[in-house]
Amino acid sequence: MRRYETFVIMDPDLSQDQRDQVAQRVEELISQMDGFLVLRDDWGERKLAYDIKKRSRGYYVRFDYGGLSPLVNEIERFFRIDDRALKYMTVLLDKAVDLEKIKAEQAEAASKAAVAEAEKEEAAQKVETAPIEDAVPVEESTPVEDAAPVEDAAPVEDAAPVEDAAPVEDAAPVEDAAPVEDTAPVEEKTQEDVAPSSDENDSASNTTPLKKPEEA
Repeated sequence: MRRYETFVIMDPDLSQDQRDQVAQRVEELISQMDGFLVLRDDWGERKLAYDIKKRSRGYYVRFDYGGLSPLVNEIERFFRIDDRALKYMTVLLDKAVDLEKIKAEQAEAASKAAVAEAEKEEAAQKVETAPIEDAVPVEESTPVEDAAPVEDAAPVEDAAPVEDAAPVEDAAPVEDAAPVEDTAPVEEKTQEDVAPSSDENDSASNTTPLKKPEEA
């Protein structure tokens, strides 16, 4: 018996049930043709190095099994005629496989997986059973009612109303002032008003002279 490794890339648009159907068919072929399935390893969806059937991504599954060449041919024929498989490849790992050794390795791997699962469940139970009372109680925080009430602030209505201010219309109107045109006009004094006229000078010069004593 030889040990083989077969990779298959499935269409990424397939549902999980459709992928399981393909994997179950491969497992049935291994069992029907006296093979031995060591491991089924789902790698998941990955980006392809190049497009295959217009797909840039694919879902990878690896089958590790023991058998003969007719089994490999039948598995590859199934992938070739099934459209759900985009590409496949088989590699020979060992020409003379020790079946008992493989079974021992398989049992050891199952035991390690069981221990890891038990540790995971135990950690989850510890988290679930952690006491809630260790948390900070909500009632110790500052209550909202201790804060200063908003109603104690000075009300806006106590301020001086704007309408109590002196109205602008009570001021003395500009039109009540004394008009400029009512003031007494300034008369211009001419030279004639200052100096007496020539007639007045003549009358003063024509006054009767006093008589001499000897003539009286």
